[in-house]
Amino acid sequence: MRKLKLGIPKGSLESNTIELFKKAGWSITHDSRSYFPDINDEDISCALIRAQEMSRYVDDGTLDLGLTGKDWILENESDVVVVQDLVYSKASMRQARWVLVVREDSSIKTLEDIAGKKISTELVNVTRNYLKERGVDAHLEFSWGATEAKVVEGLVDAIVEVTETGSTLRANNLKIIHELMKTNTQLIANKKAWGNPWKRKKIEQISILLGGSLMAMGKPWEDCPVAPRSQGTHHFSTV
Repeated sequence: MRKLKLGIPKGSLESNTIELFKKAGWSITHDSRSYFPDINDEDISCALIRAQEMSRYVDDGTLDLGLTGKDWILENESDVVVVQDLVYSKASMRQARWVLVVREDSSIKTLEDIAGKKISTELVNVTRNYLKERGVDAHLEFSWGATEAKVVEGLVDAIVEVTETGSTLRANNLKIIHELMKTNTQLIANKKAWGNPWKRKKIEQISILLGGSLMAMGKPWEDCPVAPRSQGTHHFSTV
């Protein structure tokens, strides 16, 4: 039986993604202990995958299609087909930002001031490339979580963190001194799957219907490019 292997992002994007599919006509249900949700489409099989890892599984063909952030595609340097931008996130219908953040009382005021300082972030590769391109040499370390706390407690000089509204940062007496990039959810396909006529037709159907779902959720249609306008294959390696 032909199956399209679809990755649903587990975590902060999970509920909004399932709601997006629901408005498009697909019902996705799963037990809290299962990583393989049920979907009311016999042509699709689903897996719950962390957004941070999604593009790697799409790149290597474990998945045919997935939803993840542009940031994680860049971070993993994944060679995938970007089928469509889908601007939604856990808290809003707008792009999120990766920003350089310090304590309110920090003497660091600009990107250049971070030279020689210690930065903690989940987005290590992107941050390293960004700083290198601008001639700034800093010490980067991977953050396993609770990133804001590390700069609040003085364990690091700064963090590079994702934010939508900035409210959590302000609540912790932190300030943004530089924006590295904007990011949003993207529907991405494996190159081989995109070249398969049956899978491509199914992917384009999903893309069109998800675009319509965003419109139903209040996102203007002009901001929802659909599969016939596919951006082609992109190998993300730099910001």
